[in-house]
Amino acid sequence: MIGLLGGVHCVGMCGGIVSAFSVASPKRPFPVPVTSGSGTLNPASAAVFDDALRVTAYNAGRIGSYAIAGAIAGGIAQGVRTLTFMSSLQVGGYWLANLMLVVLGLYLMDAWRGLAHLESAGRVVWRRVQPLTKFLLPVDSVAKAFALGGLWGWVPCGMVYSVLLTAMLSGSAASGAAVMLAFGAGTLPVLLTMGMLGSRLQVWTRRRGVRITSGLIVLAFGILGLYRAANGLSLGWLDALCLTPPAALGAH
Repeated sequence: MIGLLGGVHCVGMCGGIVSAFSVASPKRPFPVPVTSGSGTLNPASAAVFDDALRVTAYNAGRIGSYAIAGAIAGGIAQGVRTLTFMSSLQVGGYWLANLMLVVLGLYLMDAWRGLAHLESAGRVVWRRVQPLTKFLLPVDSVAKAFALGGLWGWVPCGMVYSVLLTAMLSGSAASGAAVMLAFGAGTLPVLLTMGMLGSRLQVWTRRRGVRITSGLIVLAFGILGLYRAANGLSLGWLDALCLTPPAALGAH
């Protein structure tokens, strides 16, 4: 749900490159035979299908990078959880993860731009990755779109960082990857639509009401989690909307 609601932020981070796929089809023969019941599709339909393939490949590469990052984060926590101080780290990490959700909610609402500083710090990584993108432009094939998405998944993004912390608390490399896959899947509806509709969707996501609604829901997730951390209480069905706290918090 965070991925879905955070899509309004994804449009700003990834929307430019994704919408570029829909500006014009490459001026080359369509590489995949596309047929319908009445025979081969006309060039216009083939171009739309080509755009859809490249947008999908780009997002597959991006989500794949998220899963790799989640596996690394979860694996790091798994590797050190036998240490005596790990339970304290879990408790602190649980508080921090929910605080990050609060910050993310405020960020989506444009109420506080604190995550922008975290994104600035992450540019150190992106500066090392960015030069590789020049070999993938223009994005005139599915393979290039997939590779570009894989690189773009490492773009500094406060929203990704906040969910990555949740992946670290998941306890293993496999569950960390699963957390990030779920997050990436949540971003798909907005970015797939962005790839086909371009600027029309971008205008909608910039509406103040859309951003405030999305931010308030994410903010509520964080506040509920902090309430549980402070009181060590189970909230019944509301537990489904919160990060699962470690056993050290006394929850089941």
